[in-house]
Amino acid sequence: MSAQCCAGQLACCCGSAGCSLCCDCCPKIRQSRSTRFMYALYFILVVLLCCVMMSRTVATEMKEHIPFYEDICKGIKAGDTCEKLVGYSAVYRVCFGMACFFFIFCLLTLNINSSKGCRAHIHNGFWFFKLLLLAAMCSGAFFIPDQETFLNAWRYVGAIGGFIFIGIQLILLVEFAHKWNKNWTAGTATNKLWYAALAFVTLVMYSVAAGGLILMAVFYTQKEGCLENKILLGLNGGLCLLISVVAILPCVQNRQPHSGLLQSGLISCYVTYLTFSALSSKPVEVALDEHGKNVTICVPDFGQDLYRDENLVTGLGTTLLFVCILYSCLTSTTRSSSDALQGRYAAPELEVARCCFCFGPDGEDTEEQQNVKEGPRVIYDEKRGTVYSYSYFHFVFFLASLYVMMTVTSWFNYESANIETFFSGSWSIFWVKMASCWMCVLLYLGTLVAPLCCPSRQFSV
Repeated sequence: MSAQCCAGQLACCCGSAGCSLCCDCCPKIRQSRSTRFMYALYFILVVLLCCVMMSRTVATEMKEHIPFYEDICKGIKAGDTCEKLVGYSAVYRVCFGMACFFFIFCLLTLNINSSKGCRAHIHNGFWFFKLLLLAAMCSGAFFIPDQETFLNAWRYVGAIGGFIFIGIQLILLVEFAHKWNKNWTAGTATNKLWYAALAFVTLVMYSVAAGGLILMAVFYTQKEGCLENKILLGLNGGLCLLISVVAILPCVQNRQPHSGLLQSGLISCYVTYLTFSALSSKPVEVALDEHGKNVTICVPDFGQDLYRDENLVTGLGTTLLFVCILYSCLTSTTRSSSDALQGRYAAPELEVARCCFCFGPDGEDTEEQQNVKEGPRVIYDEKRGTVYSYSYFHFVFFLASLYVMMTVTSWFNYESANIETFFSGSWSIFWVKMASCWMCVLLYLGTLVAPLCCPSRQFSV
């Protein structure tokens, strides 16, 4: 590592300079991206800590292999076996500290439009001190008095914040569906091949949705019993049919010419995925067979073998889950996502059809088409103004902290929750996923029906 790189990283940690990739073979990085990835790294570190706290395997290994374990626990007043540092209550406290960290920065960065101010410098630098602040806030949560009252109140705050986080993701999914259709439809004015692309993608999505529902009907239902699964599959399949019919109604088409089957096909695919995820999250149902033995019902037979290696399933599943959460956080904090939540869209006549319509014509992210200034290892792309809302960015991570807290502790089944049985099934997780599914359908129907209910207002999707 060169002296110049060391000096740059020191300025990044203790000053307002942007962070870069130290390795000379690594490309330069934009300041706006490096800042977001640094906050994401802090988020990942706390999430990993939460997973460790919810792992009974880790707790057992520490007790067996750390010398004088009980004496250390008593010395730090964490209980005889450090029970205060593990379990759902410890996760609640750590996530409280992380949520407060992001909420403070959300308030600190309100109405920042330039990266040259003092508050912007704090947002984009001083990473070592911010890491110390995050650690102090997570640790300080363990010293909150009247822990029982705090945990009970914080649980409901977490549930509300978690549902708001889910709602934001669903709103952005619906916005993405409308944006996709509008962009590709704009291309049909100059090239009729875009009609073929629209038809092909729509056919593929409806095939996936229909095939998924049929497979779930085969593997998650039986001739006798499984009534709940049958009702839910029928209900969600009917909702997919409903949104498809509503999307092409003449009255809807008159008010929203860009409404079509592409959007409803994408929403149907997502509904199918959530239905599968919810059915996979149900607690195992057991019944007696003709020989008087306990057998699981209403689940695929081959699915039982997937859970034999408990650690493998837990590790892979947890990794995929939090990668998806992190991806949702980062994609939800762009300028375009913030504008979409506030109802600001580009004019249809300005649309240029592209296969990868989320990016500009030259391959660069559209939010970063600004005059940039290059440093030694950092591209300062916010000289003219911020390319994303700092405050909204921190607010999304604040909500994500609450969502992680509720997810890791199995929502309202917190007392019996641990990371090893995270994928073995929980009624709380099942109903959260089903509620998300229905919320997604309602949001999409709302975008179709709202212009009919309020004809005097202008709606843009």
